[in-house]
Amino acid sequence: MCGILGVVATTPVNQLLYDGLQVLQHRGQDAAGITTGAAGRFHMHKGPGYVRDVFRTRNMRNLVGNWGIAHCRYPTAGSAYNPAEAQPFYVNSPFGLMLAHNGNLTNSEELRRDMFLQDLRHMNTNSDSEVLLNVLAHELQVASTGYQVDAETIFKAVAGVHRRAKGAYAVVAMIAGYGLLAFRDPYGIRPLVIGRNETPQGMEYMVASESVAIDTLGFHLLRDVAPGEAVLIDLQGNFISRQCAQRTFHAPCMFEFVYLARPDSVMDGISVYETRAKMGDFLAAKIRETQPHLQIDAVMPIPDSSRHSAMELARVLNLPYREGFVKNRYIGRTFIMPGQASRKKSVRQKLNAISQEFRGRNVLLVDDSIVRGTTSREIINMAREAGAKKVYFASASPPVRFPNVYGIDMPTRSELIAAFRNDEEICREIGADALIYQDLSALKEAVRAVNPTVTQFETSCFDGTYITGDVSPLYLQSMEDARAAPSVHTADDGDGHDGDGGQLDLNLVQAA
Repeated sequence: MCGILGVVATTPVNQLLYDGLQVLQHRGQDAAGITTGAAGRFHMHKGPGYVRDVFRTRNMRNLVGNWGIAHCRYPTAGSAYNPAEAQPFYVNSPFGLMLAHNGNLTNSEELRRDMFLQDLRHMNTNSDSEVLLNVLAHELQVASTGYQVDAETIFKAVAGVHRRAKGAYAVVAMIAGYGLLAFRDPYGIRPLVIGRNETPQGMEYMVASESVAIDTLGFHLLRDVAPGEAVLIDLQGNFISRQCAQRTFHAPCMFEFVYLARPDSVMDGISVYETRAKMGDFLAAKIRETQPHLQIDAVMPIPDSSRHSAMELARVLNLPYREGFVKNRYIGRTFIMPGQASRKKSVRQKLNAISQEFRGRNVLLVDDSIVRGTTSREIINMAREAGAKKVYFASASPPVRFPNVYGIDMPTRSELIAAFRNDEEICREIGADALIYQDLSALKEAVRAVNPTVTQFETSCFDGTYITGDVSPLYLQSMEDARAAPSVHTADDGDGHDGDGGQLDLNLVQAA
């Protein structure tokens, strides 16, 4: 669930890319990188941690040029930070390519073998993004008739990527001597939007994971990149697009709307804010229908992504809405922490209860989801310690029962609290006096109510249905085995840096 950004402008783009990454920081705090292009060269800097920590003035000065791409990394499959896996990735054949990727390939190991045995390409990391880069490079080589690249060649290459790559991928890439390429997998699982800005010097274009980056940087939202579509912006600012997949099926990831995306974003024509408010409507209806006996004195959100659902729920049920927790915004996300002890400690560091709001009250806590249950249990304990008489807990999404394989580091089933428990057992496990989950049908209806044209969604973590059709029990078992294997990486210390605080500097990479 990384953040990606690509810009072709009429003036230097280093500040635009930096500011865009800061807006997309919520999509990945593990590492960040920017590449720009000028005078036949690529200029790159990347390193571990938050965007503000990776880039200094000296780095920004080296990022010259009017076009470029950027990436903020969120590790998947339980991986810790590896300096070699920070993005963008580079390869110099056939034309010189830079690539940044959001998502996860489900056939990366098969592609890796093919690259080595058939395509004679070597990869230096375990990243599926490097695999995707080499597939694109190979398909460009096959599609080209010489040493020249044109739109037809690039679209043929993307069609070749779609035929070979399985899973979820939203991509921005730089092609030396040509321009910016962006494309999305045929299912449209991960988001990708296009914006433009008309200037006296000509039209500027931006491609980003979320519309919030386009809005805040002064561009105007044009549309989404369609599933299977490729978009090309050359260095003169000419825009061309083509559908490159033989078959498409629009099924955006539901967890983007539940938790991942910023509320002020619009993706696939769906306002994240409106969707979360609708989730509160449907959750209130379920409470009224199934738990009318609950004596609730106040509704409180678990900051921040459940706030809009909680506010709407309180309004519908005519209950007081209160803010019972204060969030420390400088602590990393807990569901990607490396161990239970770290997660438990992080919850206490991240949230602090306001005792006056809990003392002597029956409170309904609303969260966006329950994954492992560790955070929920700690929050309920904090509410009781703050003086709450009874603590009810509501989840704006259904039980998370299955791992996600499309770019979100969801735990294996053995780590998911809902994988082998019913609602009553989960309620006891987290220590709540009552537990209410959103129904999956209601969640889908909440999103459809905002944009009725989107009818299908990727909801595998809730129902175990993997939309791409290639995820087998054997694949899921291999994920479990890989996650259980001991890691040689330094564990994340919770502030977005790895243990040694090192920084990777790959400035002035020569393009072909």
